[in-house]
Amino acid sequence: MVDMAQPVAVRSTFSIYDKRIRGIVYQAALAVSMVVILAAIATQTVSNMKRRGIPLTFDFWTQTSGFQINQTLIPYDTLSTYGQAFWVGVANTLLVSVLGIVFATIIGFLIGISRLSRNWIAAQVATSYVEVIRNIPLLLQLLFWYNAVLKPLPAPKASISLPGGIYLNNRGIIMPTVELQAGAGCVGVAILAGVAIAVAFGAYAKALQNRTGKQLPVLLVTMLSLIGPPLLAYAAVGSPWTFTYPELRGFNFRGGQQVYPEFAALLIGLSVYTASFIAEIVRGGIQAVSKGQTEAAHALGLPQGKTLRLVVVPQALRIIIPPLTSQYLNLVKNSSLAVFIGYPDLVQVFAGSVLNQTGAAVQVMAITLAVYLVISLITSVAMNAFNQSFALVER
Repeated sequence: MVDMAQPVAVRSTFSIYDKRIRGIVYQAALAVSMVVILAAIATQTVSNMKRRGIPLTFDFWTQTSGFQINQTLIPYDTLSTYGQAFWVGVANTLLVSVLGIVFATIIGFLIGISRLSRNWIAAQVATSYVEVIRNIPLLLQLLFWYNAVLKPLPAPKASISLPGGIYLNNRGIIMPTVELQAGAGCVGVAILAGVAIAVAFGAYAKALQNRTGKQLPVLLVTMLSLIGPPLLAYAAVGSPWTFTYPELRGFNFRGGQQVYPEFAALLIGLSVYTASFIAEIVRGGIQAVSKGQTEAAHALGLPQGKTLRLVVVPQALRIIIPPLTSQYLNLVKNSSLAVFIGYPDLVQVFAGSVLNQTGAAVQVMAITLAVYLVISLITSVAMNAFNQSFALVER
């Protein structure tokens, strides 16, 4: 009887009616179907590209581009390759994305906290900002900043002069450039040393407070660490840098550093628009913290500012960070709207000029999509790691 039961057990283990086996079969069938569909799409795409004479390779990458880009963070001219143009677009996209995230976060936190202010005027101004800005399409805001605010500025000959040798006109902001001299490296090392001292002292002060409850003047020591060593190094080596001021020659300025209106309009538009959503996230996160936490902090004698900074905001960050990540990703992706105001980001330079000149539509668009995917994934990983530092640790 034992021998007769064994085949039955084997049959029941590998039966098609077993949910586990059936699940494996269905997943394998789905995987095979996806491979077949993707292979069919790839075959049809290659056939269409051959029939229409569209390039199939990446040979265009090393060919001379022949077009100029007004704003470049890396060396580039008309004799550079399409590959170099690609990296120019990537660098410009990263520049406006990183700065936009920083400015949008600062503005968003200020507006979000202001909405909860006891000052009626501040709260109403912050509320009006959120309700107006977030309900106007971003593209219209970019066109407004570019065509209605920056372009109507006077010509270079009638530039608006600002303190410090800065000029404002319809070609952007012209400001002095800094040229590093001998000894500038010493000042840089002093700045890094000051940052290291501030971080180390902050960690020590936090550990001491957790252990004994004693508070140390962290803010004062941080300011002295960031200012003192660089000033001492500056005085020791003399003047390690000089300023080159712009001069009006003919119809334009010569010398100095130019911030183009396209970049300024895009940065302002992205920062202001995204900040309106971040402000609501911050407001919701702060209101989600129990009022008992605030009352307990006041009962211990903490003023309103320290209560917000030390008690409420650290707890609210656990709620704020996850949706904040989505806003950062939206800002990066919304930077592709730069093409409408002429800022040379990845979409305009690579998916625009390079694609039109080479005709390699599939390759160019695939690379462009991959770049935005990689940037978004890196941003998500960084924010998830940051979020883990505020997660509750169970004992």
